[in-house]
Amino acid sequence: MKGGRSKSDEKGNDNKLKTKGARAGKRTAKGKAAKDPNKPKRPPSPFFVFMEEFRKQFKEAHPNNKSVAAVGKAAGEKWKAMTDDDKAPYVAKAEKRKSDYNKVMQDYNKKLADGVNATEENESDKSKSEVNDEDDEEGSGEDDDDE
Repeated sequence: MKGGRSKSDEKGNDNKLKTKGARAGKRTAKGKAAKDPNKPKRPPSPFFVFMEEFRKQFKEAHPNNKSVAAVGKAAGEKWKAMTDDDKAPYVAKAEKRKSDYNKVMQDYNKKLADGVNATEENESDKSKSEVNDEDDEEGSGEDDDDE
């Protein structure tokens, strides 16, 4: 057969594809660093500061609207129509949040540099709370039986 594949060739290609996919998945899993849940979130841009206020106004004006896309589209159109003077309060709020974020990040980075692993602190607190939750559940069950 000209240009045709044999059954063994097809099986060989399938195996190659499977192993490549399996290896690729492992590589990305190992290659990515674990995210620290205690890392501060980045501050919003002026547009997203505007969106916080706009969502409330839009929801009051259109209580039956459930579409997130409609809110975003309306906000984008209004943002584009605004002048720089209209945008100034949102820009100022965003700058303030950015400066606060920078201070928090400096503290966070100092903790990491000092060797305090935030995830270890989190796990120890979590384990304490889990123990307390178990005690509370047992204690509440005993109190209900006595009454």
